[in-house]
Amino acid sequence: MPELSRGRRRLILAICCMSLFIVGLDNTIVNLALPSIQRDLHASISSLQWTIDAYVLVLASLLMLAGSTADRVGRRRTFQTGLTLFGLGSLLCSVAPSAGWLIVFRMVQAVGGSMLNPVAMSIITNTFTDNRERARAIGVWGGVIGLSMALGPLVGGALVETAGWQSIFWINVPVCLAAIVLAARFVPESRSPRPRRLDPVGQLLVIALFAGLTYGIIEGPGHGWGSPEIIGCFVLAALAALGLAVYEPRRREPLLDLRFFRSVPFSGTILIAISGFAALSGYLFLNALYLQQVRGMSPLEAGLFSLPSAAITAILAPLSGRVVASRGARLPLIVAGIGLIASGLMLTQLDANWPIPLLLLPYVAFGIGFGTLNAPITNTAVSGMPRAQGGVAAAVASTSRQLGAALGVAIIGSAVTSHISGPYATGFTPASHLGWWIMTGCGGLVLAMGILTTSRWARRTADTAAATFSSEESRIAVTTP
Repeated sequence: MPELSRGRRRLILAICCMSLFIVGLDNTIVNLALPSIQRDLHASISSLQWTIDAYVLVLASLLMLAGSTADRVGRRRTFQTGLTLFGLGSLLCSVAPSAGWLIVFRMVQAVGGSMLNPVAMSIITNTFTDNRERARAIGVWGGVIGLSMALGPLVGGALVETAGWQSIFWINVPVCLAAIVLAARFVPESRSPRPRRLDPVGQLLVIALFAGLTYGIIEGPGHGWGSPEIIGCFVLAALAALGLAVYEPRRREPLLDLRFFRSVPFSGTILIAISGFAALSGYLFLNALYLQQVRGMSPLEAGLFSLPSAAITAILAPLSGRVVASRGARLPLIVAGIGLIASGLMLTQLDANWPIPLLLLPYVAFGIGFGTLNAPITNTAVSGMPRAQGGVAAAVASTSRQLGAALGVAIIGSAVTSHISGPYATGFTPASHLGWWIMTGCGGLVLAMGILTTSRWARRTADTAAATFSSEESRIAVTTP
């Protein structure tokens, strides 16, 4: 690809950030709109869980496939296809006549969303060839995540209150159209000189694992944990996991290379990503219902109360990235774990009449915890890996984030739903304490894994794993004509 001017490179970065912004904004806004969706579409709690998880599960299942597809057929083409599907899915969501159709259309959105962020990151990596300039571009990319979280509560609250929950999907359509046109005009097409082979069997096994596990958790309270349907879901998930363990090592280019897990930093970071994003999704889910259904706040008021967490996240995210670059991932991960634990412990004492100043304390603590969490995840996952394997390791870490988000809504939502007794408005708050305890446990796991994955012993295992990949790459380079 020919060298591009600085102005064009910046424009390409802006186009890619547009996709990240609408995806990040969409996640925050939809959580805030759940009570309105429940009221207008007469949706159950499990339907609200699926409104979030159907999107996240499809996204998580297809992230690695989208990346390899873009390398093969063209990054710009895949990016534009993702924008088209995301915009179409958003438009369909806005006219959904029932909760069931909303869930289906959210899945369409997710298919498009899976082609946006990983492919956009690949476009940025190939556009900014200078290491220092690339680092600055990725820093801007990370800042957009925080900005979307900060603006999400305000934008979502205002839209839901003034124009209804449907409007949260309308705003995606013009942004997608603009990005499609701009990408066609300014983003050059690029492909990998040696794209990874597709792995349809591995892809189906990943989908079966994620779907079976999440469906069983969400629907367990309604169907009964011992019902044949729920047991069948968990058996399907277990068989899919076993299938991955047996099948993937036999492939030359597997969808999921299990040798990555020989690196303690990589394995521990997967647990950190799942735990941290489970805490985030559970926090957003429970908080939206508490503020609007129990405290009787409007969507805009609930959005304003969510602002402290989002604003602190937006401020700390880039600072955490700088600390990771200069001092390593240990300090941000320790702060993240302590922040999530502190927030969860305070919320386990939550009642329907907490004073407003007291209510803001756990929100601030959560912002501190999550604000320092995201930056070290990818850094620790790829720590010590050869550059050729860094993109795959980062993709697995991104998939783990989405899986954690799905499991957070599924586990915490089902735990709370199972313990609601009496009227919803009065029974929700005491039942939510179990959910907050689970969030506290997620914070504890982040803290423990943060210490473990940054130890000298862990770094030695990463070096050993990296040496295995490097020797194989050398062998392939020698034997490939």
